[in-house]
Amino acid sequence: MNFTIARLPRIEFGSGTIKKLPDIIQSFGSKALLITGAHSFVGNANWSELIKELKQRNIHWQHCTIALEPSPDWVDATVKRFFDCTFDVVVGIGGGSALDAAKAVAGLLRLQHSVMDYLEGVGPELQYQGPAIPLIAVPTTAGTGSEATKNAVLSVQGENGFKKSFRHDKLVAEYAIIDPDLLASCPPNVIAANGMDALTQLLESYVSSKSNHFTDALAISGLQAVRDALIPLYHRDSKQNQNQERMAYAALLSGITLAQVGLGSVHGLASPLGAFFPIPHGVVCGTLVAAATKVNIVSMQTQEPNNHTLAKYAHAAELLCKKQFDTQQSAFDALTKILIRWTQELALPRLSQYGVRHDHLDKIIANCRGSSMKTNPIVLDDEEIREILLERL
Repeated sequence: MNFTIARLPRIEFGSGTIKKLPDIIQSFGSKALLITGAHSFVGNANWSELIKELKQRNIHWQHCTIALEPSPDWVDATVKRFFDCTFDVVVGIGGGSALDAAKAVAGLLRLQHSVMDYLEGVGPELQYQGPAIPLIAVPTTAGTGSEATKNAVLSVQGENGFKKSFRHDKLVAEYAIIDPDLLASCPPNVIAANGMDALTQLLESYVSSKSNHFTDALAISGLQAVRDALIPLYHRDSKQNQNQERMAYAALLSGITLAQVGLGSVHGLASPLGAFFPIPHGVVCGTLVAAATKVNIVSMQTQEPNNHTLAKYAHAAELLCKKQFDTQQSAFDALTKILIRWTQELALPRLSQYGVRHDHLDKIIANCRGSSMKTNPIVLDDEEIREILLERL
């Protein structure tokens, strides 16, 4: 039962916790940089109340927004813009893109380096030494779990694009404030994509080759929360507040588990797909998770029938279906079936809707073997990866 758990933020979770933000900002000093998404948070009463509180406390603040996934150029330009400012704290408020953007900016504002110097797999890959400005992460969606991780995912989109991480323990937020009430403004398509991202992260970390008893307990709890809340939240049933709470909880746990033990083939493929095509990350996860799960199981049955992860997939089936199965195979079939059903019910599009064609597959496969693929429970060959893609093309 040996395991190591890397640094986590101090976590404030629950309805209304956004009201704690001014006090927490003030605990770091009187100068703050606020980085938010372009519209959702700044257009509601929580933003007005936050600004009012900061003014009353004589906290000086600057504000910038991020509309799309952050790019290295955006990060470098933002750092250059605010380099002469002496901020005491950076606050990221929004979805995964806003939190990743804030993470990267907080890590670089006190340095004179481009973020390209530190991105894994590109550039010189210098060893990051810090210092980073303290970060407060406030998610307004339930999906990426970025509030609990040490990596800022940056993208350059296009034919020669990439999706890489600026990653270090010093980038972990000092505080993560998770208020489920902030999910109220999420439209159904965002709920669907982000929810399936959280589900995928929980399932992939549960079956990760580096998983341990600690992360398994969290992943199981998160999978139960997704099971009970995602579809009802998408359909806006009467228990809206409870469903928002469960999905915010699941997303947080998914961030914690992925940060500790890694992910798998879905996220391995998400990197090139998100770099080469305009596909939202959550859509990639949601559309591929059923196919990837099936391919993983069949590959292990064929090549490694004694792989203990097969039992974990069977247990995941029991969790998500809320029933016992007579055989492992019936559990595997049920797991694939429920994942396919959710993908269809949540109206997650196929890859071809974003321009992916058969002649693109070789390039996608050639660029999918990053850090996430390394913790997949079995090594998949190129044809098995192709099978995953073809299933959702």
